[in-house]
This record gives sequence, structure tokens and C-alpha cells, in this order.
Amino acid sequence: MENSTAFAQAPGKQVLPVDALADVVSSLESLERVQSRLHAVREGLLVMASQLAEAMEDDGGVSGSGWRPPARELAQRSVAAEIAAATRMSDRTVQRQMGQAVELADRFPLTVQALSDGRISLAHARVIQEAGASLMDDEARGRYEAVVLGCAERQAPGRVRRVAVREAEKAQSEPLTERHDRAREECRVWVNPLPDGMAELGAVLPAVVAYGIHDRLTQMAQAYADASKEHDSAKENGAGAQACQGAGASRTMDQLRADLLADVVLRGAPTGHDTPEGILTAITARVDITVPAQTMMDGEAQDADGASFVPAELDGRHPIDPDTARILAGAAPGWNRVFTDPVNGTVLAVDRYRPGEDLRRLLRARDSRCRFPGCGIKARELDLDHTVDAALGGATDSGNLAGLCRRHHILKHHSRWTVRQAGAGVLQWTSPTGRTYKDQPPIPATSTAGDIRPRPGDPPGEAKPPPF
Repeated sequence: MENSTAFAQAPGKQVLPVDALADVVSSLESLERVQSRLHAVREGLLVMASQLAEAMEDDGGVSGSGWRPPARELAQRSVAAEIAAATRMSDRTVQRQMGQAVELADRFPLTVQALSDGRISLAHARVIQEAGASLMDDEARGRYEAVVLGCAERQAPGRVRRVAVREAEKAQSEPLTERHDRAREECRVWVNPLPDGMAELGAVLPAVVAYGIHDRLTQMAQAYADASKEHDSAKENGAGAQACQGAGASRTMDQLRADLLADVVLRGAPTGHDTPEGILTAITARVDITVPAQTMMDGEAQDADGASFVPAELDGRHPIDPDTARILAGAAPGWNRVFTDPVNGTVLAVDRYRPGEDLRRLLRARDSRCRFPGCGIKARELDLDHTVDAALGGATDSGNLAGLCRRHHILKHHSRWTVRQAGAGVLQWTSPTGRTYKDQPPIPATSTAGDIRPRPGDPPGEAKPPPF
């Protein structure tokens, strides 16, 4: 009863919790409408940015050698980079959002109006846009939009999606078979990082193949779990069954499906697609890991005080646990040893037990991702670009080279974006509007002076020296 006093609005009058909840719900409902209108304003600004990029097509180019994208595409990239750097976003994300906003405004005017009125949310608008994106006939798309909007004003986006997909299929003028054959060309596989040393592996496949894979993994997982239970039961009864190791009984179906997928993909042979010489079967997985020497040597991931050491990293971006890192390092055919500054962690040099391309290894270690602000493309997919063009006398050394993805390499040479090296691997970018952005080289998994702490057993006042 004491909490009820929190709802008192005036002397002598007490508001019941249910009445206060009604006020909260009404306020959130109003806020959602306001937020929808703000989203509509943002979409309009992105459309305006795209239109400005078109106006800059013949005004912002910088001559240069080599291939360059069409002027319109380059102008869109430049404007997207300007917005992204100012708002601390990826310019790819901004350019994609600009394209979405233009498509929404041009092809789904009823949806834009409903969003501006606060009758639907941006999530509803995206569902309508995505499901109807393949409808090329204006009249058919208009009928589709009107039907789905009626549903969107009453239902949550998840429910609207089913209706939108169904109505879009009804409005298609091209047979599903022909569209499916074309869509198969878009099959792909990708990976997204997740917290705690995990990652998400995704794939676009024909629906029957995707569901078939999931069903087979489910059957395999169920069979393994059943065999494990039988083994455990037989063991309890004194029998010597060896069908399974018994570990499957304690694992969920999701965990077993994930384990089986990893086993099949990493260790299975592609019998349906291999070459006569078995070339594909001979290919093994490769990952790049960075392991601090301290992590490599220590037997535990934490010291006596519970303070975590610097973790190992996969591809310069995904932390992985020390035990996995040590197992991978122990089985590796060769290592690159990266020397870092013990104070700030800057990469100073790279050597290897085998001779090779020293400068390339140094730059790949220093620039483990694209050096344009906000870009995260990993090292193995970068171009090593001369900041000052080699044709103009630029040196081929670490003070004049930086790793750029192809997109930002082209942007640097064929737009008004400029860059200079400020020392210690720092790049200073200047945008077409004159804004400047500094990009620090990513610090690898390493120990610096601030990380060095006395370890258990060290004499008082002494600390371990940095690795190397």
C-alpha cells in the first residue's frame, strides 16, 4: 500500500496505478506518432541529400587514373561519406538509407503519407517497401499498397509482413518460376560478429534447400540425443555400450544443430561439387588470430584479482577466449610476430619465422580494417594505397601507405575527399565541405604500459615488462 502514494497527483486525490498506466500508455501512443513523423522528416532529408548528390555529379569530380565508378554513384558515395562522418555512421549504411528513402518516396507515396501522419511506424513502412520492391507496374503496386496499408494501420509489423508478401505475390505479373530462377543467382553466405567471441553465419538459399538443411540437422541432432540417452541408461545399468560419449544428452537441440553444422561444413567433403582431382576436399579453413604474448603464456584468463588480460582477436575484430587462441596458435604452420609500442600499442614492426613481404605484413597488422572513418572492412580485403601518389613522388613505406577498401580507395582518388598522414599511422581526412576527421590505426590485442599490473608472486613494486 505504501507504493500507492507515488501516484498521488494533488492533495486529497489519489490516482490508482491502473489510471496512471492509462496515462503512460496514452503518452507512449502520442510519442509513437511523433516519432513516426520525425522518421518521415529524416526520410525526406535523405531524399534531399540524394538529390544534392545528383546536382554535384559534374561539380565534385577530381581527375585521376584508373577505373572510376559512374559520376552519379561517386557523388552518392561522397555525400553519404559526408553525412556518415558527421553522424558517426558507416557511409555504406547511409548510402543504403538514402537509396531506401528515394525508393520509398518515389514508389510508395501512400506509405510516406501514412508515415507523415503518424498512422504507421517506420517499421511498417519498411515491411511494405521490402515486400513490394519487386512490383514494377505502377498500377499493380498502388493496389498492393492500398490493401497492405489498411492492415498496417491495425496490426503489428510482423503480422503485416505475412499479408504484404501474400498481396505482393498476387500483384506479380511474372510467373514465380521465372522469378525463382533469377533469384537463385543471389545465393550467398556471410558472417556477422556477435558479442562474447561468437559470430552469426548466414546464407541465402532456395527455400526448399534451407528448410531441408534445417530439417536434416534436426533429425541428426535428435538421433544423436536419443543415442546418448540410451548410452547413459545402459551405462547406469552396467552395460558397456559405446554408441555415443553421452555428452549429447545434456545439450539442447539448438546446440546440437549448431555443432553438427560446424562438423559437416568444416570436415565434410563437397561430393556434389568437387573437381575430379578432389581439389575442394583438400581445402581447409583459415582464420587469422592475434594473440598477445602474455595471453599465449598464461595458463588462466584472469589473474588472482579477477582482472582480465587482453583477449585474443579473430580478424582484428572478434575477441576469442584464450584457450581457443592457444589451440589455434599451436596448430598454426606459421606466425607473424607484431612488435608494438609498450606505451600506446602502435604497431612498430612485423617479422616472421619465414621471410616474406615484410611491409605488407606490417600494414596488414597495423591497418586491420579500412582506414576511412567508420569503415570496418577487414585487412585481407584492402588495397594498399599511397597517400601521396607514387607517380607524384610518394614513398612506398609505412608512412605513406594505408589500407583502404576498394570503395574508399576510389572515393579518395575520384572525389574531393582528401587525406594526409599525420604520423604514427594516423590519417586525417578532409571532406568536400571542409570538415576534418582523424582515423587512428586500430590497436591490436596487446599489452601497453597502462595494462601492466603486478602478477601473483611478483615482489612488491615490480611489474612484468611488456611482451617482446
